Amino acid sequence: MTVSATTVPTLTLNDGTEIPQLGFGVFLVPPEETQRTVEHALEVGYRHLDTAQMYGNEAQVGAAIKAAGIARDELYVTTKLNNGYHLPDDARRAFSESLDMLGLDRVDLFLIHWPLPTRYDGDFVSTWRTLVELRDGGGTTSVGVSNFEPDHLDRIIDETGVVPAVNQIEVNPYFTNEAARAADARHGIATEAWSPIARGGIAGDETIEAIARRVERTPAQVTLRWHLERGDIIFPKSMHRERMEENFALFDFELTDQDVATIAALDRGETGRTGPNPNTFDMIR
Repeated sequence: MTVSATTVPTLTLNDGTEIPQLGFGVFLVPPEETQRTVEHALEVGYRHLDTAQMYGNEAQVGAAIKAAGIARDELYVTTKLNNGYHLPDDARRAFSESLDMLGLDRVDLFLIHWPLPTRYDGDFVSTWRTLVELRDGGGTTSVGVSNFEPDHLDRIIDETGVVPAVNQIEVNPYFTNEAARAADARHGIATEAWSPIARGGIAGDETIEAIARRVERTPAQVTLRWHLERGDIIFPKSMHRERMEENFALFDFELTDQDVATIAALDRGETGRTGPNPNTFDMIR
């Protein structure tokens, strides 16, 4: 089964560029499985790929892109700066290495992966300035951040005058992260939602299952559609071809406004997180 990539809607970012609202993520895909997995995703119809230096599989993503033979302007490729490279010279060097591993002369989007407010003397502003420099140099079309809290966003914008195009944050039905989403909206930043199905945690949820039965879809499809209805960008990950196809089949049904509100009401606040809190996370590897 091959689905046309043209079925995926695009959103216009604040820098005037467009991004597919549905992509394919490779978080926790082992490097030895990444090329095959990404090739399958591209065959299914995905054209938005999300990787990161921290994932250790950029080279394999690049190999899949090369093997697929898809025109570069039909692909949207994101990667992210590893936590150990926030100093400006380190960030420049790491970015160049990412391009080499991906086999590309530019990426579409480059993100600061984590703000790390307890490291680097709390200075993520100089890191942000470096990303803006990389954008201005043509190595990346757009720049953004990941896991930035509202005060982190306010600081980099106030001190540099440059608004990120994207903030990639954890969002799922149990952790709707409304404060961060509202801050993104206030600044005109697009929200990308990672862990969109709570790392599989929605399985067995009676509320979501009831909606899924009514619309004759799976709970995962309903949850992913919920994200799309709310205007977020998502990139679910799967290493299985059938699940990739299922996750791609989101554009021939809709949820009601009540459905969207009902799922949002499952929010558990901080206890709904599946990942670390950006205010304290400081892992470097």
